[in-house]
Amino acid sequence: MNLTDVIRASFPKKARKRLGRGTGSGQGKTAGRGHKGQGSRAGFSMNPLFEGGQMPLARRVPKRGFTNSFAKKVATINVGDLELLFGANETVSPVILKETGIIKEKFEELKILGHGELTKSLTVEAHQFSKSAEEAIKKAGGQVTVLPGKKKLVRNKMGTRITRKNFDKK
Repeated sequence: MNLTDVIRASFPKKARKRLGRGTGSGQGKTAGRGHKGQGSRAGFSMNPLFEGGQMPLARRVPKRGFTNSFAKKVATINVGDLELLFGANETVSPVILKETGIIKEKFEELKILGHGELTKSLTVEAHQFSKSAEEAIKKAGGQVTVLPGKKKLVRNKMGTRITRKNFDKK
């Protein structure tokens, strides 16, 4: 066994297909593109959803519901998880959970859920609490602090236009 054998084994590499290099290669002459037609030409590309003029699957399947892009992104954590992750008399807040990497995804609000048991007294700061979570934290001798949420975006629904006529009245 040589060192070169070990390196090759750790980085397996498949040889690329050499198209149009003679009939003996198995990919000679038309180079796997077939005879004539759109697909045989240089620069050919096709939408992957195109089904030859047939109604595409993406349009045949019925659609339901929608995803609200303006919805608040709420991260959740259970009381049982707080029991495992934090010591007695510690403070739990969205900033601490984000910095320690306990909650990795991006979120706008934090909600504490009541699954599990809590025996330590913790000071918990969050935007929302379930009733069972709030009861569990207070029962263990901890404190609950409700943080203010992100302010709602107020849009002018009437959309008053300033025209020359309206401008003169002011």
